[in-house]
Amino acid sequence: MATDKQSAEKEITVEEKLSTLYQLQTMMTEIDKIKTLRGELPLEVQDLEDEIAGLETRLQNFQSEIKDFEQAVVEQKHKITESTGLIERYKTQLDNVRNNREFDNLSKEIEFQGLEIEFSEKKIREFGETINRKTQEIAELSERLDGRMADLVQKRNELEQIVSETKQDEERLREKVKKLETVIEPRLLTAFKRIRKGARNGLAVVYVQRGACGGCFNKIPPQKQLDIKLRKKVIVCEYCGRIMIDPELAGVED
Repeated sequence: MATDKQSAEKEITVEEKLSTLYQLQTMMTEIDKIKTLRGELPLEVQDLEDEIAGLETRLQNFQSEIKDFEQAVVEQKHKITESTGLIERYKTQLDNVRNNREFDNLSKEIEFQGLEIEFSEKKIREFGETINRKTQEIAELSERLDGRMADLVQKRNELEQIVSETKQDEERLREKVKKLETVIEPRLLTAFKRIRKGARNGLAVVYVQRGACGGCFNKIPPQKQLDIKLRKKVIVCEYCGRIMIDPELAGVED
């Protein structure tokens, strides 16, 4: 059983491995093009969603603060009512005082409650100003939020349109990629993915162009060009590390 497996692996030549890798590279390049077509839209949509979430949180906080200030105004008005009632009671008691000490005490209480009323009225004015300011901020924030929501709807529509136009192509390519990856030996596939990840343009397999690497365009020594044409071993560029194949294997004319 093991012998049959080994012989099956031996049947896959270096040329076939290189050809399969180049097919995989071609498909991954097509997927990259689809992603490029979408551009920065996914990131823009995410940024807008995050910004809107932040604006909504601020809006909720402002609304909560206004409710707290409104409650504080109610409490201060209640204190004014209490102080007014006390003043009326103390004034009535002034008519029945028996000595100067009682008169002085009642007068001080009336004065104190008057100061309490003035303090409460001052707090009510301050709370009112704060409420007005917060209300203005809410209006400005709501206007900004509406604008960002409109931007988000537009960006989402653009993204959905592009995704719908390219979804079938991408799914078809990804299915082919999965099938190809199953026939490439794991070590070679790992190397391919590592090179692709490090390459600026996502090219891990390139063909020789005018005696130079198709990835970094550095000249290739004649002997190495010959080795590439022979397709007997996997050869990488000594400058950029990309896997190199000859143009004919890539289906192009040198």
